[in-house]
Amino acid sequence: MGGAQTTSTEALPFDVIDLTPTTVVAYRQAPTPDKPTNMTSSLSPAQPLTVAPGDSLKVRIFERYGGNIFPTIQGQSADLGIQRVGADGSIKVPVVGTVQVAGLDLNQIERKIIQQLGTQVQEPEVIVEFDAPRTHTVMVSGDVKNPGRVSMLEDVRSVVDAINKAGGPIASPTGSANQLQVVVRRNGQVILTSQFSDLLAGSDIAVQKGDEIVVRPNSRIFTVLGAVLKSGNVEMSKHNLTLLEALGQVGGLNDVRANKTGVYVFRMGDLETNPTARGRVFRLDLFQPVSIFVAQQFGLQPRDVIYVTNAPLYEYDKILTSIYRTFSIIGIARGNIPLTSTF
Repeated sequence: MGGAQTTSTEALPFDVIDLTPTTVVAYRQAPTPDKPTNMTSSLSPAQPLTVAPGDSLKVRIFERYGGNIFPTIQGQSADLGIQRVGADGSIKVPVVGTVQVAGLDLNQIERKIIQQLGTQVQEPEVIVEFDAPRTHTVMVSGDVKNPGRVSMLEDVRSVVDAINKAGGPIASPTGSANQLQVVVRRNGQVILTSQFSDLLAGSDIAVQKGDEIVVRPNSRIFTVLGAVLKSGNVEMSKHNLTLLEALGQVGGLNDVRANKTGVYVFRMGDLETNPTARGRVFRLDLFQPVSIFVAQQFGLQPRDVIYVTNAPLYEYDKILTSIYRTFSIIGIARGNIPLTSTF
């Protein structure tokens, strides 16, 4: 405590910040209402998908008034079979011939077939559907129940849709979506790295064909040391965790040992993106009643270290106890002190 307070912070790799109702404002934990979605999807139901080489199409042609080539829609099947889109982006339809379909949506293909039929058929009706949209899939892998390719035709328009279509995440040991990270790669580039809980809260984004979605564990933990009832690494049970809630998770301060004026939070700077970043040490004096409210507002971050110092009298007591035990052992050895003596 004395070292952090008396040493010049300019000579130290960290800044010391006393948490007060004024200073905590900059580190206040934001509330957790659902955020409005920022998904600008181009895959809305009103905007159909386009065809690409490798897709399979199902083509049916009818004649409205019972013509000579195709049946009416009330008659026998007019299914012309599955048409695979070739590398050149075309399909071969009986009677119609070769139709260039790559880059067109289903409605455009229907109109193009009618155009190519010309006067061979009187008022034709054409229906084109996807049979196997091989190119309109996203790959979902990692900690999901059914990893593999997911078709975007099954009402999959966002990352969360794709994960749910793959069976959803495998439950973490804590059952918390806050302990799962989602990575989205598009054209070989990572475009999103986010906690799954953030996606559920409104940060979901639209998917495009060929996207790769990886769900992986990413434990968000903080460390508690010193005069608390239970020290060690602790998983963050919620996305927005306050200092007061964190202390509650470990049973609170040890009443016998803890110095309530010496509750510290050590936070390393973001060295990965900013090598010159400085660490910060936050000090909280829980002897002040207002500090309870301050602790309720201070937001904890993953990898924070909470350290509760021992009370000075506890340190003195440890020294005196050690001295007493030393003299007790000497006294017992000489037979001067009865074995039943207590401090």
